[in-house]
Amino acid sequence: MRHHVVGTLRFVLLGAVSGVLAGLASFVFLELLDAVTDERLQHGRLVWWLPLGGLVIGLAYHWFGGRAAGGTALAVSEAHAYTRGTPARMAPMVLAGTLLGHLFGASIGREGTAVQMSSSLTDAAARVGRLDHHHRAVLARAALAGGFGAVFGVPFAGVVFAMEIARRRTWSALAASVPAALVGHLVVVGLGHDHADRASVQVPFGFDTFLLLAIAGLSFGVAARWFAAAVPFTKRTMATAIPWAPLRPVIGGVVTLGLMMLVGRDYLGLSLPLLDTALEGVPRDWYDPILKFVFTVVALGTGFVGGEVTPLFVIGACLGSVVADPLGLPQPAMSALGLVAVFGAAAHVPLACTVMAGELFGVHAMVPALVVCLAARAVSRGDSIYAHPAAAMVAAEGTTAVRPGAAP
Repeated sequence: MRHHVVGTLRFVLLGAVSGVLAGLASFVFLELLDAVTDERLQHGRLVWWLPLGGLVIGLAYHWFGGRAAGGTALAVSEAHAYTRGTPARMAPMVLAGTLLGHLFGASIGREGTAVQMSSSLTDAAARVGRLDHHHRAVLARAALAGGFGAVFGVPFAGVVFAMEIARRRTWSALAASVPAALVGHLVVVGLGHDHADRASVQVPFGFDTFLLLAIAGLSFGVAARWFAAAVPFTKRTMATAIPWAPLRPVIGGVVTLGLMMLVGRDYLGLSLPLLDTALEGVPRDWYDPILKFVFTVVALGTGFVGGEVTPLFVIGACLGSVVADPLGLPQPAMSALGLVAVFGAAAHVPLACTVMAGELFGVHAMVPALVVCLAARAVSRGDSIYAHPAAAMVAAEGTTAVRPGAAP
């Protein structure tokens, strides 16, 4: 009994250390992300440098990426079945690549960066501390909780996210994940970064709305399923058509600029104004979720790095606004539910997104969010946006055309 208690306390302490690393990394990233986004908005001509930025990112990952090119999928696969961990260079590479992409307007997210940095730094610290394989495997799961909880300000959802997505639900992992997520969040807040405040939304729920919410969930699931299929399809198509990997994000940048000239700049970067207005009840046009979908698939499918979650939030919130009137449901409520449901279905984490709904919009939103998220998950099926372990290794070693002899 004493040995078990001591072992649990050790994982709690190690998880807290992982949380400090995740919090520090997320704080630096979020502050720099705000800075580069403001810079792009103030100097609109920066977007024309997007193809060149794509070339720099492509060359960096082509020459130096190695296993780090596996991205979030690699971090998730190591949490699921730990092998060699995540390489230390993953953290600085994804930080620089994401900031460069956002500076020039690529439609990418931020959770992938936070999770990769948390995983990379935690595993590097574990190697320095000479921790054994079991401890490093547990910390690989805690790092997911710390990175996700810290970057979005949802520590409880971060814990559920780590436990749900890694599928290794042990007491040791839980003991490490809880302090990792809580400490990571407290570090970000304590250092002075302000997460966006989301107003509490009133979500009608009863026998008369249950079926309507389920129907909305089905539409969110279809969007998630298409997204989860479109990004890897685009990657495979680009890998076949463009053998030299660094050229792919250049083409992605050119296509993005072409789209921008046709439909405007609302879909560049994070596109948070689309999300914010949808949550405020401002009706979004039917084409908003479609165009954000296309811009994001082009960016991620051609090799820009960052994440999928925030674009999926935007797609879901806009889609929720679009389906609200036909279903006779309040627009802010449906945008809030769409925000969590599309991501939950695409990543196969409906429970984490149910908890996220409670943290972002109020505890009363959790039951309707659960209905919508489960309905969306039932439709999404297929692969998660975070590839299976084998697919992660293909991404790291194959489609990115890693230079022969590159360090692992």
